[in-house]
Amino acid sequence: MKKSRIKRLTEDHGNKIIHKVDNIRLMCYNTYSSFFVYFISIIRNIKINRNCQFYGIPHFRRFQFSTISIGKNCTFRSDQTSNLIGINHKCILSTHHETATIIIGNNCGFSGTSIGAAKEIRIGNNVLVGANSIITDFDWHLDKSNTTPLPVIIQDNVWIGVNTTILKGVIIGENSIIGANSLVIRNIPANVIAGGVPCKVLKLLEK
Repeated sequence: MKKSRIKRLTEDHGNKIIHKVDNIRLMCYNTYSSFFVYFISIIRNIKINRNCQFYGIPHFRRFQFSTISIGKNCTFRSDQTSNLIGINHKCILSTHHETATIIIGNNCGFSGTSIGAAKEIRIGNNVLVGANSIITDFDWHLDKSNTTPLPVIIQDNVWIGVNTTILKGVIIGENSIIGANSLVIRNIPANVIAGGVPCKVLKLLEK
C-alpha cells in the first residue's frame, strides 16, 4: 500500500510541472492585462472599480458622453484558453449613442462576452455570463435611426449559459438560470430555469 502511494506521487510528474507553468503564465498575464486595462479606462473615461481581474485585453468602444461602469471584483476573460470551455473572441463592451449606458454590478464574470448598448444595459450583482454570449438592447442595423432600442435588465444572481443571445427589451429576474445556446427575446421571471429558442421557462427553482 505504501509503495503504491509513493508511485502515485511520482507518476505523471511532467504534466504536473506543465500544469504549474500554465497557472503561472495565466497569473502573470492577468497582472499585466489588469494593469493595462485600468490604464486604458482612465484615458477612455470608463469607470472600473477595484479588484477587477482581466485575462487578456477587452475591446471597449465608448460613444462620446455615454457611460460604461463596472463594479467591484468582476472578471473578464478575453484570452482563448483562460476559460477551458473555449472563447472565440475577446470581451467587447460598446455604447452606440451619447445617452447610452452599460452598468455592471459587483462580483460578475464574463468570458468572450459582447455587450452592446444604444440605450441601457444594466447587469446586477453576482451575474455569471457563459462564454461567447451576446447582450444587446438594439437591432444592429446599419441605419440605427430605423430601430428603437429597449433597455435590457439582468437582475442579481443570474447564471447565463454558454452561447446565449439576449435581445432588446428583456428583463431577467433574480436567481434565474438561462440554459446554453438560448435566444432570450422576452422577459424571464425570477427563480426559474429557462432555455431554448426562443427561451422559455422550463422549471421553477425552490426559494
